[in-house]
Amino acid sequence: MTRRKPSKAEIQAAVNKTVPDIIAADLQVLFCGINPSLYSAVVGHHFARPGNRFWKTLYAAGFTDRVFDPSDDRALLQLGYGITNLVDRATARADELTPDELVIGYRSLAAKVQHYRPRVLAVLGISAYRLAFQCPKATLGPQAATCQGATLWVLPNPSGLNAHYQLADLGRVYRELRDAISS
Repeated sequence: MTRRKPSKAEIQAAVNKTVPDIIAADLQVLFCGINPSLYSAVVGHHFARPGNRFWKTLYAAGFTDRVFDPSDDRALLQLGYGITNLVDRATARADELTPDELVIGYRSLAAKVQHYRPRVLAVLGISAYRLAFQCPKATLGPQAATCQGATLWVLPNPSGLNAHYQLADLGRVYRELRDAISS
């Protein structure tokens, strides 16, 4: 699929815009990003920035049978998956968010989880999780705590800016969640 690349002016104008959640009741997994990129806010689809590895990671981990294009994000609902964010406003980088925004975002997220009742809430980013959930010693993987009854998992952020994980590593770690929900 050939996508129109947003202009620099469009991207700069997307600061603080939002991207609608991909959410429904009783999902298997609700994937929770930190916040939308400016690129995603312009095109209106989650994880749309070309360097983001979310869609390739879902495929590598066995969540999808092909690499979805970001414009296919609503098709995740048919598979029992959804997408939301800790903070709704778009920024160029997640580190532009304040700790207070992440804590407030957690409260909003907890309300969504209570309303929609996903089986698993998978937070994509350990640093944001530690701040938002006020768990400074948390590690990747399943958490002892739950969020409004949903099992909590913390996974690495799939952003291309996360140099700690290559695609194969992301696929392996995300597959651990996929295997856990399949058993």
